[in-house]
Amino acid sequence: MSEVNSAEYAELAQRFRPIFARIAAGAVERERDRTLAREPIRWLKEARFGTLRIPVRHGGFGASLPQLFQLLTELAEADSNLPQALRAHFAFVEDRLNQPDSEDRRQWFSRFIEGELVGSGWSETGSIKLGEVITTVSPAEHGWWLNGEKFYSTGTLYADWIDVYAKRTDNNRDVIALVSTRQEAVERDDDWDGFGQRLTGSGTTRFRQAQVAQPHVYDFSERFRYQTAFYQHVLLATLAGIGRAVNRDAAQGVALRKRIYSHGNARLVKQDVQVLQVVGQISSWAWAVDATVQRATHSLQQAFDAAQDGADEARIHAANVLAEVESARAQAIAVELVTRAASELFNALGASDTRVSKSLDRHWRNARTVASHNPVIYKLRNVGDWEVNGNDPTFIWQIGNGE
Repeated sequence: MSEVNSAEYAELAQRFRPIFARIAAGAVERERDRTLAREPIRWLKEARFGTLRIPVRHGGFGASLPQLFQLLTELAEADSNLPQALRAHFAFVEDRLNQPDSEDRRQWFSRFIEGELVGSGWSETGSIKLGEVITTVSPAEHGWWLNGEKFYSTGTLYADWIDVYAKRTDNNRDVIALVSTRQEAVERDDDWDGFGQRLTGSGTTRFRQAQVAQPHVYDFSERFRYQTAFYQHVLLATLAGIGRAVNRDAAQGVALRKRIYSHGNARLVKQDVQVLQVVGQISSWAWAVDATVQRATHSLQQAFDAAQDGADEARIHAANVLAEVESARAQAIAVELVTRAASELFNALGASDTRVSKSLDRHWRNARTVASHNPVIYKLRNVGDWEVNGNDPTFIWQIGNGE
């Protein structure tokens, strides 16, 4: 039996489904008014949603990776902004899980059990050369000073901490600095102006001599090895959730629709065979994406297990390659089918369903925005190169100006 269909998963999911329902109830209004999801984030914090992967012995829920991503899919069905807003948090938790037990790790677990969350500060824009990092951490008397500016800083508007990609000034090594948002030296702007995923808490974040505690700077080379696939899986779960939401809205919209066309096939839309075919197609696409994404999470679990079991390097490397390849395959399927479903939705409905008040266009906008984060064309090239030539996929990549 799949662990996401088990009694254990049902019990875990039931803890959060009432919260997901409350989140879904306000999703259209938040989208229409561009209201940040601060209250839904608070509900999730109070329910300790951010501790899903933390072991039970440390106060968390001890969820497996397939269980985590299935829950993120359910959350995305309610509001697709929220899994992406939590993306950096779950990645940092995963990184701590892959590190040896220590007082530092236990302190982070305790913070998360208290409801604290981590946001993202990796990407820099402007005249940045490919691979260049201009955000810096410099040694200080009691820790570090952090200076720089980040964009696409997803989740930071909701976060207590920010996971910042920076360069040390003393040895030029790339590092991750965890900086508290509870200081005036950290400035967060809600200036993300994308046409989708508008409530992910992204935008510009500036650090002006922000204080970082001595233990909270980590060498980037020590990050968990399947991190790229992990980050991608959060987006995959988001796409799968959008697919579910499209299916939900198509079925409900058709069931409730009263107006018909004179050249239709029935006296009620819900009995029109062509409209039913459209809904059936959407349902099948959403189901296929859900199944694909869930299947791929098991290779991610294998990568985690290989590291925890002390496997030899060959097995660990093979597990990480498979996790990356399967996440890329899943992305290709999810991007195509969810965006098609979000467009096909309107063939089942009518002109009245294009009204801004219903915000049904958000599904396509959100799916297309999520799909644009990691270009699928390069993922497919990686898969093809692995299949034909046996070459490893790209594990770490950067973005910046070319020559």
